Amino acid sequence: MATVTAYAADALAIAAAHELMAIARRAFEVGLQTGTGGNISIRVGTRSEVVIKPSGVGLVECNEDNLLIVDLAGNILKGTSKPSKDMDFHLGIYRVRDDVGGIVHVHSPWATAWASSGREMPLSTVHARDKLKRVPVIATQPGGGAQRAEEIVAEFRDPGLRAALLAHHGAVGVGRTLLDAEHVAELVEETAQVTAMARLLAAVPG
Repeated sequence: MATVTAYAADALAIAAAHELMAIARRAFEVGLQTGTGGNISIRVGTRSEVVIKPSGVGLVECNEDNLLIVDLAGNILKGTSKPSKDMDFHLGIYRVRDDVGGIVHVHSPWATAWASSGREMPLSTVHARDKLKRVPVIATQPGGGAQRAEEIVAEFRDPGLRAALLAHHGAVGVGRTLLDAEHVAELVEETAQVTAMARLLAAVPG
């Protein structure tokens, strides 16, 4: 259970929060997420602290008052909002990947469609093959429950992995910066759409 600790936000944490707000808005505007779903987080510099969107807050609704600052053990350092159920896998990825400075998890339509098919998404463009290399699909729990944090983190122990699909759930992108991670999520969505359309066109005679 997360505990709340006294925390004096400094300039670095405030800058990270404002960066998250800007990139969250971009993710909404390009159609990666609607409503209050998905989650986005950013490491505070090189420290063991993370700014993360809470549960029940839309990407365009993120602000200094509702964002949470947490440590890598899940203790809430600042904020009173309800933590997202996805927070555990965000923090787990940060713990095993020092190179990751930002994480974007979205329920973008095309990527989620591929994730729901249960098949690994072919990387059908040169750009996707160059940037992503591999995008594994992580299965749901028996009965269709959401993926466990440890299963997601296990895939991201691969230091070269930049994205994964969560079956019947969505996509996760990571990057050196939060903007890098958002670009990965955009590329996964673009690739999912291009690949699906290419297969549809291939089935059309003539």
